[in-house]
Amino acid sequence: MGSIEQLPTPALLLDLDVLEANLSRMARRADALGVALRPHIKTHKCIEIAQRQRGLGAGGITVSTLYEAEVFAEHGFGDITWAFPLILNRLTQARALAERIRLRLVVDSHAAIDALEASEFPFHVWLKVDCGYHRAGVDPNSELALELAGRLRGSRRLIFDGLLTHSGHAYHGRSTAEIRAIAESERAVMVGLADKLRGHGVEVPALSVGSTPALAQVERLDGIDEARPGNYALYDASQVALGSCGVRDCAATVLASVISSHPGAAHCVVDAGALALSKDAGAAQASPPSMGRIFADYPAGELEPEARLVELSQEHGIVSAPLPLGRRVRILPNHSCLTVAQFDHFEVVRGTEVVDRWKIWRAR
Repeated sequence: MGSIEQLPTPALLLDLDVLEANLSRMARRADALGVALRPHIKTHKCIEIAQRQRGLGAGGITVSTLYEAEVFAEHGFGDITWAFPLILNRLTQARALAERIRLRLVVDSHAAIDALEASEFPFHVWLKVDCGYHRAGVDPNSELALELAGRLRGSRRLIFDGLLTHSGHAYHGRSTAEIRAIAESERAVMVGLADKLRGHGVEVPALSVGSTPALAQVERLDGIDEARPGNYALYDASQVALGSCGVRDCAATVLASVISSHPGAAHCVVDAGALALSKDAGAAQASPPSMGRIFADYPAGELEPEARLVELSQEHGIVSAPLPLGRRVRILPNHSCLTVAQFDHFEVVRGTEVVDRWKIWRAR
C-alpha cells in the first residue's frame, strides 16, 4: 500500500509489530495472575484488534458505549460488558441488544435496579464498587452495598454477575510502589466485600477489576476472576510516565507535518492540533510536561529532547523548537484512547510500509 511518506497528514499510525507484542504480553500476564482477560475496547474501537485479543484467549470484551456494544456484536462478539453506570433512557436499546447477545450491565443504585426490574427482562448485571477512585460505584463499607447486592442476588428476574470496579486512581500514582499499593488495595477491597456479602448469605459469582497501570504493577490477584485493562493494546506517553511500558511499546503515533517555521523563531507549527491529539495534558509525572512528544528516532524509541508539543488549538500544534518546513514528525500522544477517537481509521504499518487500513468505530 506504499510508504508512510506518501500519507497525507495528520494520520494515525498503528505499528502492527508493537501492537501484537503488547497483546501477547498482557495475555501472558493475565494467565500468570490467574485471571480471565476481558479487554476494554474503548481504547482502540477496532474490530481487527479485538479479534486478535480474542484469538489470544479473551473470553469477552468491555465497552464504554452501547454503540460500541452494538457494532462489536454485529461482528461476532457475544459476551460484552457495558462498563458504564446504566443510562436509564437507553434501557430499551440495551434490551434490544441483550435479546441477541450476553450484554452485562453495571448499576450502583436502587433506582437503576428498579428500572431493570420493571423491564421484566433477565439482564446480566454487575454491581459497581468504588475501590478508591471515587468516580462511581457503591462504598464497599456501606449498608447500600449490602442492600444492592442482596437485591440483585435475590431478584427473580435479573442475573447477578458479581462485583465490578475500576482502579482509575492508579493513573494518579506518583511512583511504581504507589501504583502497586493501589492495585493491591483494589484487589483487597473486592475480595473483602465479597467475603462480607457471602457472610450475609449473598453469593457473589465473580469479581472484575481493571486498569492498565494497576495490571502492569500488581503482584497478585488472588480471589479475582477477571481483569479489564484497555490502554495496554496501544499505550501512550502517560503510560510511559507511569512506568507501565517503555517508549518503544507505544503502538499508536500521529504522523504530522511542519506547516510553519520562520528563521530566528523559537518554535514551529505542525498540522496536528487538539482534533488529532486531544487536549489531555498527560500524567503529572511526565517530565518535561507536554501535549505530545516528538520522536527523534522512532525505531530506537528516542524522543526529541527539546522539540515537543506545548500548545494545541483546534488544528494547530505549537512545537517548542524550530524544525524545517515540510518535515514529517511522528508524535507520541499523551492519551491514546482520546487520540484514537479523533480519527476514522488506523494506517497499519510494519516498519515504514503501510500494510492495511483499519476502521475506528467512533460514532455514538
